[in-house]
Amino acid sequence: MQTQTRDIASITAAAGEQIASIAMEPAPTVHLQVDIFDSIAPLEAEWRALEQDDLNSLHQSYDWCAAWAENFKRPLAIVRGSIENHVAFILPLEIIRSHGIRRAEFIGGHHNNINTGLFSALFLADGPLTSVQVNAISAALRGKVEVVILRNIPLEWRGRKSPLASLTTIENQNRAFQLPFLGSFEASLKQVNAKRRRKKFKHQSRLLDARGGYEYLIAGPDQQDALLDLFFRQKATRFKNAGLPDAFKDARIKAALHAMLHRRHSDGIGATLQMHALRLKGKHEGHIPAIAALSRKGDHVICQFASIDEAVVADASPGELLFWLMIERLHREGVALFDFGIGDQTYKRSWCPMETVQHDLFLPVSGVGRLAAMASRSMTRTKVAIKSNRRLYSLIQRLRARHAAGAPAADGGDTD
Repeated sequence: MQTQTRDIASITAAAGEQIASIAMEPAPTVHLQVDIFDSIAPLEAEWRALEQDDLNSLHQSYDWCAAWAENFKRPLAIVRGSIENHVAFILPLEIIRSHGIRRAEFIGGHHNNINTGLFSALFLADGPLTSVQVNAISAALRGKVEVVILRNIPLEWRGRKSPLASLTTIENQNRAFQLPFLGSFEASLKQVNAKRRRKKFKHQSRLLDARGGYEYLIAGPDQQDALLDLFFRQKATRFKNAGLPDAFKDARIKAALHAMLHRRHSDGIGATLQMHALRLKGKHEGHIPAIAALSRKGDHVICQFASIDEAVVADASPGELLFWLMIERLHREGVALFDFGIGDQTYKRSWCPMETVQHDLFLPVSGVGRLAAMASRSMTRTKVAIKSNRRLYSLIQRLRARHAAGAPAADGGDTD
């Protein structure tokens, strides 16, 4: 009986040791398969499925990226991550060669107001990219690029943390400015001094009514291209007067934006880009003193760009009036957030109680890429320092204006 007890005890102890051994073994790592594509067409179905999530930025949507890719024809490096045959994410990247270094950036580059990448809900639940996953992406890109630079990414967007936050980051020199929509138009206005806003709107309306009136125009299919071309002319004049290079001068940029006017959302509702304008009546019949281009993704509307012509009714602040009319209309259409985009300007601060800090993220793929990432971070720090010193920034702007007065504007480029 005593021997049997010892045998049972020894068996139990051995089983316990085996269970403990199993428990101490590391949990198996879920394998991430990373594939790189040099065109977007093979990914369309998977891409459109991911973009149904409204918190995945419109700037990584299939139609937005297709318009840029088709017109710029840069080499592409579309990163698709899959786990157990399910698409976990897509990073739509294009390859830009500069000073002998190939860098991968989001398609659309400096014309994107907010970037997030495209991530599945299941993958988002696991938190930021792990070091193993980051290494897998780097390995897949090796030989194609030296560095990945992902600009204008909020590390947290509308309550969701970015899975890309585990990459090396630095705060971008520009922030984005938003107006949250509350329960009513009046409640939303109270965030930005409703009394002053209404007084200004009435004053603007009276000035224009005295000159024959105005109308708020949302361009139809037969008007949108002409209105976009007018925007390009208005903006070129504004850039020239400000002593800045024309960010829309490149014919490929113009062609891509025209293409977006005709690309419908995957749900069939609305175009990727929609033109809005203020048009005068009476003495200046047909004159358009203000234009804006909007994009919508779910309940988030982004003002992609805007322009004004001060030749006729500058005292009525037509750009401000157009924003009022757009915001008032969108308030009735289920929008929750009106986004004025990146760039610190007085009119944005006057409308927006909310600022979104954006970051640039870096993934070096080679030794040269590490040096390029360091140089880019250093440049961004310099821009942040300059922009945080208003006197210095104003001085630089004045010097640029003087320089531009004696020389033609540069072709495109970074105007930050």
